[in-house]
Amino acid sequence: MKKKVRSSGNDGSIPEECCALCRLSDDDPAMFGEKVTIKEHKLSVHYLCLLTSCGIYQRAEEGEGVFGFLVDDIKREIRRSARLTCCSCKKKGACVGCNVRSCRKMVHFPCGRKQKFVSQFTGLFPSYCPDHSPTQSLCVGSDLSLPQSCSICLDSIEPVLSYSILKCLSCHASWFHRDCVQRQAHSAGLFFFRCTLCNNRESFQEEMVRMGIYIPERDASWELEANAYSELLEVYKRCDALTCVCDSGRTHSAKTGWFELIRCRLCGSRGTHKKCSGLRLDTRNWACTDCTQATDGKASLVASPQGGQRRSLLSKRHLCSIQSSISSKRASLPALPAESGSPEELLQALAPQLHPVCVVVEVSGDQALAAGLDLVRRTDFDPTHTLSVRFSYDQQTTFPSSLWDTDTARQHFLKLLVQQIQDSVVFEGPDGFKNLALNSQALREDLYFDIGCLLALSLVHGGPSVSFFSPALYQCLFNYPPNCPLTFTHMTPDTVFTRQVQRIAEAQSLDDLKEAMVASREYRKLAGCERPISTLAERDALVEDLVSFTMITRMQLPLQRFREGLQTLGVFNQVQLFPSVFCSLFCEAADRLTALTVTQLFTVNFSQDEEKLSRETPVITFWRHFLLECEVGRSSISLQDLLHFATGAEQLPATGFLPPPSISFLHPLISPSQRVKKMGDVEETSRPRGKEWRDGGLFPQSEPSCKHLYLPVISSYQGFKSAMEQAISHPMHLLRVRGGQWRLRK
Repeated sequence: MKKKVRSSGNDGSIPEECCALCRLSDDDPAMFGEKVTIKEHKLSVHYLCLLTSCGIYQRAEEGEGVFGFLVDDIKREIRRSARLTCCSCKKKGACVGCNVRSCRKMVHFPCGRKQKFVSQFTGLFPSYCPDHSPTQSLCVGSDLSLPQSCSICLDSIEPVLSYSILKCLSCHASWFHRDCVQRQAHSAGLFFFRCTLCNNRESFQEEMVRMGIYIPERDASWELEANAYSELLEVYKRCDALTCVCDSGRTHSAKTGWFELIRCRLCGSRGTHKKCSGLRLDTRNWACTDCTQATDGKASLVASPQGGQRRSLLSKRHLCSIQSSISSKRASLPALPAESGSPEELLQALAPQLHPVCVVVEVSGDQALAAGLDLVRRTDFDPTHTLSVRFSYDQQTTFPSSLWDTDTARQHFLKLLVQQIQDSVVFEGPDGFKNLALNSQALREDLYFDIGCLLALSLVHGGPSVSFFSPALYQCLFNYPPNCPLTFTHMTPDTVFTRQVQRIAEAQSLDDLKEAMVASREYRKLAGCERPISTLAERDALVEDLVSFTMITRMQLPLQRFREGLQTLGVFNQVQLFPSVFCSLFCEAADRLTALTVTQLFTVNFSQDEEKLSRETPVITFWRHFLLECEVGRSSISLQDLLHFATGAEQLPATGFLPPPSISFLHPLISPSQRVKKMGDVEETSRPRGKEWRDGGLFPQSEPSCKHLYLPVISSYQGFKSAMEQAISHPMHLLRVRGGQWRLRK
């Protein structure tokens, strides 16, 4: 007979809710890591138990298996540890061993905490027993009083270094319980975990990892909470005037007029109707009584960041700390829409900041970038002023007469500006795929800030889409898509650094890898990546570090100054709130202009008179057919020419057209329906006073400043097409002749 095994409490079967490695059902992410249950295999594991186990390694990608651990490897480790006894609880399943070869102590991970094991969550994730674990030393002067409470929980603490009592090596004044600092690390994450007193981050994190504190590589828990800062997007909406004269109540706010609700420009927590406080109708800046008293009555003199005196780059470096894009998530925005929409709608929400006061921009020749830099470097520069552009040219440079119109000149200036910014020294890479370039002269001149400011100005003032950012640059600026590591394919093509990283990444053998490592020795030394690589498996981490250094670390100051420039008029904050919406605006080429786009762009204003309406209806059919012929190349003009003629813009602005383009009609001056008076005079009943020329045109006319197009009422399509082509192709040759009609100069 086969001998039966005596049954006992520890028969090897583990309940599904218990961790298969430590045999505990506790679900405490701060102490044991996240617990994951694999139902199809009927097992659960703690993340930190997996990391500290001696016989298992992450052989899969992060999204595969359990945190990169294959299920078969986990089962193999469970079988291996089932033969080992924990030196603490004396039960089987010990999977954590001391990293010193001569030491044979084995424990479960929770038992290891009780036995004062130190597990380091870096490198190969070694663990050390109390006899071999790292310790801290007390290096403070006798004149420095030691704290008597934990810097985190504020409970009393005995300032004696031990396993359960740790301290900060930077300030020597911050002492805390091990469990307290572990829970703080779990809550703050890698980006916000720092000393609670001296605010040191790098050396503090390095010391805590050495002493066995696990720091998750993620954002802080309060940043990941859904709608955690939604209240910051709400603005104050109440009139606080002593006497509110608005019939609709204190919470009513009109879009314009006397009962538009404006908020204190300093605190934003007080508001008033313009009428209730006796303000002027065009008042935009107002300070409440509390802020006026706090500033000694000089609240109105507080200048905006863009309007103040520009500091030198050196002084600005001291004032502006280099922070990641995460720190800007909670910034408030003016006129924020309730829901995210199109980029045009979101940019239009910033337009109310603009004032009718004009600032003149003198452009010599086609030097738009030089004129733009001169504008933003003025001491009295205010980005809310309307741009009035004037082109001056010599005999070698000619411009069409349409640039004499202010609105058309501004559109042309902004188009040239964006084109020349793309080709400036602050960017590198092929057209339409630009990354920031590191240029020492641009840093000295603070050109990154100025270029960011100009791009923000262009977007809000009606310029074209940016369209030339690479996805990597957009991700570095706005953290979108989030948690997506950069690869060498994101680096600028055909540079020395890119070729060296690519050679390392594409090495097929260990010999090829070693040759690539030797060739890139100086570069790796500069990046702080001189560690030896002995296997191809270690290559990916090296490539990731080199890409991060090239794209982010060495570009910290240019990225920061560029972000601060984009803060102008609230553009950066708006984009960071809706990065997925704006991605196409910055990274994708503008859509090709089509006949359908132009048709939807214009609103048709038909006449109320039935006889005129009957003649206008066929003209709209001619108009749509003409757009189709322009699109397929059957006309001598293009859709871009037509758009420029009607609106003054050579391409669709990022903010859309304001006001929206519209169409009305030009009727012949004399029509059969008009009555003839005695003496043979014509009664002009349909011609409004002061606009005689509009009703007598044989050719289309436009008012670019109003985005208005006048189509001639012609009975045949060929006549309509001929009139459109001649007027748009030769706008300078239209002459007004007697009778209010327009003809081409011969």
